[in-house]
Amino acid sequence: MTLDGGLFTTPAMTACFADAARLQAMLNVEAALARVQAAAGQAPEGLAAAILATTPDPAAIGAAASIAGVPSIPFLKALQASLPPELEAAVHMGATSQDLMDTAAVLLWRDAIALLLPDIDRALAGLAALADVHRATPCAGRTYGQHAAPVTFGFKAAVWLTGIADAAAALPTLCDRVLVASLGGPVGMYARGPAQADAFARALGLGTAPIAWHTVRGRVAELGQWLCLLLGSLAKMATDVQHLATTEAAELQEPPMPGRGGSSAMPHKQNPVGCTIILAAHMAAPGHAATLLHAMAAAHERPAGAWHAEWQALPALFGLAAAACREGAWLAEGLIVHPARMRSNLDMTQGLLFADRAAALLTPSLGRAGAHGRVTEAAATVRDTGRPLPDVLGPDSAAAFDLAPAIAAVDPWIDRALAHAAQARRSIADVTARQRGGRPPA
Repeated sequence: MTLDGGLFTTPAMTACFADAARLQAMLNVEAALARVQAAAGQAPEGLAAAILATTPDPAAIGAAASIAGVPSIPFLKALQASLPPELEAAVHMGATSQDLMDTAAVLLWRDAIALLLPDIDRALAGLAALADVHRATPCAGRTYGQHAAPVTFGFKAAVWLTGIADAAAALPTLCDRVLVASLGGPVGMYARGPAQADAFARALGLGTAPIAWHTVRGRVAELGQWLCLLLGSLAKMATDVQHLATTEAAELQEPPMPGRGGSSAMPHKQNPVGCTIILAAHMAAPGHAATLLHAMAAAHERPAGAWHAEWQALPALFGLAAAACREGAWLAEGLIVHPARMRSNLDMTQGLLFADRAAALLTPSLGRAGAHGRVTEAAATVRDTGRPLPDVLGPDSAAAFDLAPAIAAVDPWIDRALAHAAQARRSIADVTARQRGGRPPA
């Protein structure tokens, strides 16, 4: 692990894309192909077991890959060399390097998605609880960084919740499109036909594509975009939490953790480390997603460079997502809320947060334009003199400064957000059940 490796990935995600996992995935792909071809009488019965019993040397394959241009060529040479003559000739029959590399990659993507699911589910559960518990905790709504109108902290948490739930709800469809096998042969027209390609996919618990996707890379880009959307939804939460944890706002605080958040120079500091990791991951991700989008311009039946560029981009995105999901779950489950500070901040602008309600209250008597102008003038007086807005507007405006309507207004929206999150958590459970059962996408 590098010095900062623990910040921007997790040990499990690192292991998911490590050489040992990649080689095992490649062995699994070749073994599945051997089983399917053996069932059709096209390969020896013992080939699949013999393939799985081999132990390729990652260092030797890696050294040779820089000459061969792809790891699959030295891998296949090493695999064939380790098998008896009566078996080695049947290895990889009809397939091509891209079939091996892409299908092995899909197996790793499936494992990587599974690694993200528990933390996504924890984040959803934690935010749902925050939204429900604090549905009546008033706080300032902010637009353009300024106090706008009262909301509740439960409403803010429900907004964060909905963004993450949107990403989670897309998972079943995403898996259907992305977790598909590749068996196209040299130029995409697998000579032994679609039925055998489908059987190969089923043997690995994967779905199938209507035609070879060697140079149809939309599903790869889609996976990268989904990871970016997931990171973006977490970054929305981190952006708000980071601001609300500032000295001036002091409405939220990251969960305490020994050794976290300190400064080498300032002993009093409690820096928002979780937010920092999420935001850094979010900022680093779009470049990798852009690589996947560029790789869609794949020439003819096999491109030079475009396909290869994907090999670095997706593991990096999964690492960033793993770190961000870990921190997001930690924040959602342990965020410290300061309702008293939220309430005092509401009073900071001397009633200006209620300006829109005051204008609405005055509209029947002054007309819309007149009411808006009256309150605009009053707001300027508040800023110039420090007098509270209710005093400037007079007793006829008192009803506008009641928090109860704002608190009541958020209830149905929070309920809708909680229902959406519950459905998203069911989507996560469905994907998890499919993977545990070894079932291909629906």
